[in-house]
Amino acid sequence: MLETLKNFGGKKIGGLILIAVIIIAFGFGGFGGGFSTNNQNNIAKINKTNVTTQDFMNYLNQSGFSQETIRDNIENNIIEELLSGLISTTLISLEVEDFNLSISELTILKKIKENKNFLDENNIFQRTKYEKFLLSNNMSAPMFELELKNRELQKHLFDLIGAGTITPDFLIKKKFEEENKSLDLEYFSMENSYKEKDKYTEVEIKKFIQENKDQLKSEYIDFKYVILNPKTLNGTDEFNQEFFDKIDKIEDQISQGIDFDTIVTNINVIITEVNEYTPTSIKKTNEDLIYSKRSSSIDLIENEDNFLLYTVTDKYNREPDLNDESIKNGIRELVYQKGKFDFNKNILEEIQNKKFDNNKFKQLTGDNLKFVTLKSINDNSTFEENSVKILYSLPINSFTLVKDYQDKIYLVKLVASKKNTFNKKDESFIEFTKNQNTNTRKSILQSYDQLLNNKYKVQLNQKTIERVKEYFK
Repeated sequence: MLETLKNFGGKKIGGLILIAVIIIAFGFGGFGGGFSTNNQNNIAKINKTNVTTQDFMNYLNQSGFSQETIRDNIENNIIEELLSGLISTTLISLEVEDFNLSISELTILKKIKENKNFLDENNIFQRTKYEKFLLSNNMSAPMFELELKNRELQKHLFDLIGAGTITPDFLIKKKFEEENKSLDLEYFSMENSYKEKDKYTEVEIKKFIQENKDQLKSEYIDFKYVILNPKTLNGTDEFNQEFFDKIDKIEDQISQGIDFDTIVTNINVIITEVNEYTPTSIKKTNEDLIYSKRSSSIDLIENEDNFLLYTVTDKYNREPDLNDESIKNGIRELVYQKGKFDFNKNILEEIQNKKFDNNKFKQLTGDNLKFVTLKSINDNSTFEENSVKILYSLPINSFTLVKDYQDKIYLVKLVASKKNTFNKKDESFIEFTKNQNTNTRKSILQSYDQLLNNKYKVQLNQKTIERVKEYFK
């Protein structure tokens, strides 16, 4: 309900209301009087509270978006996004009323006099600066003060429901210790444990193909094409208007359903015919480009300084041709990767079922065992970061598989852990505390956001929304 975040023309128009209070720009663009805003014509309803078209137009005037910007982004759902902002703001206002929150006029006056935009070089409030601000934004003092009051009440609400919440010290200390302890590990690379690629027999490869024949089938196409450029069409090297007129004519013929042979009848070009084609490697040839566009039976496409006019005459699927060495090697690689996957899977299953012990570990590692000490959960010098997080979640004497940033797989045993000493005045601990408190507040506010979703029923009047869109169009 409250969570919206999109960009229109580089402007942010939304966000999680409970984490970042909506700050509405005080620029009144004024959309004129062309739109009928009968207060009885509601654009939305929140429980028993009506949101009228007049409310919405006022909100649009305060949004900082020009009529042109809104019109240009109608198809990008800018109206829906702005309406979401108004609904979110209204929800917060209803919550403020429900909590019976208030703020004194003296507090508002103090906020204004402390606003740095209205202070001189000696930090003294200047009424002339305040008045100029109001004048430049087409606002009266009561209007500005009301907006300020509403924002302060919103902030008060968020403080009330959790913005001032902090994580208890003992929990922060415990988590910091856990994430900054040292882990002693034994590990080795699994690469030497897998069956070598060239050890897979013809029988195993054919079995793999049979088990995966539908997935391994390749699409082949028959097609023919011509290369079009100024040289082939006009006999010159110049990309002039005459050349592009001819290109436009060909595109028109394609759209009219004229076939390839008819189009090229009066063009002095060489027709290249290609049969039984499927790419065998990553290339950027004319043939590969046409293959990538094969969903169209006929088309005109660009390839650098040339245009390619092609037609696909046939499509069909075939099982891999094992007489083609490149295809055979590709399948052998797939068989090899599947073998690695199955091997790793079996080990993980044994670990999960508590059937993997020190004897199996030593038997598998042999003389290839390595040792490393991770200094903290942020130590990614040996393994990639998600693998490190997994290691820090496991008890001592556990086994698991992890990977490095090159996707190489390692079998690891957690040998020991050691808590590292730290001072609460350390910069790292202070920063950690700050982040934990921020995360705690976010968690509370997100829970509150869900509560609002359950507490308030929002009904949109789609007909009125469409009428607003039509006005801006």
